[in-house]
Amino acid sequence: MERTYNHGIDSISEKIPHEYSTIISIQEFVHEILMNLKEIVLRSTLYGTHDAFICIRGPGYVNAQDIILPPLIEIVNNAQHIANLTKPINLCIELKIKRNRGFHIETPNNFQDKSYPIDIVFMHVQNANHSIHSYVNGNEKQEIFFLEIWTNGSLNPKKALHEASQNLIDLFIPMKGIQESIFFL
Repeated sequence: MERTYNHGIDSISEKIPHEYSTIISIQEFVHEILMNLKEIVLRSTLYGTHDAFICIRGPGYVNAQDIILPPLIEIVNNAQHIANLTKPINLCIELKIKRNRGFHIETPNNFQDKSYPIDIVFMHVQNANHSIHSYVNGNEKQEIFFLEIWTNGSLNPKKALHEASQNLIDLFIPMKGIQESIFFL
């Protein structure tokens, strides 16, 4: 199920010396802001990389609802906390949104372009369990298969199962043309 595509915030651009800096009048360290942005779950059908922005004046809380997104990209939980502005300052951050799959660890680019990469988990599915239960139906023993799927909200479990099934089918289709004699050498 990790082969399904999802969207996430890939990096931010801001004029600060490094990711462990503090910004005057912002309660969180830059690193904490990056971690909070990493937790934002997005939903979209777009491909490629897209720009988004946060431009807000303090004091006050900055939440996911304050992100200015391109059309066709939506936030699953608008209440996700990003930062707390303690004084009347302007906070403007450029965000890069990317579509990918699996888990990606971004390598720092020495922050020369003032861009800070975020390690993203692009997976919809947070957990999956299965169980097989036997029961007797008349004189016949039967089994039933239970599948439990928990997602992050960007995709419902039924759709996640459908995409994962389609990916599995796509993996096996090339083997359909292989002749049986090849397997029994």
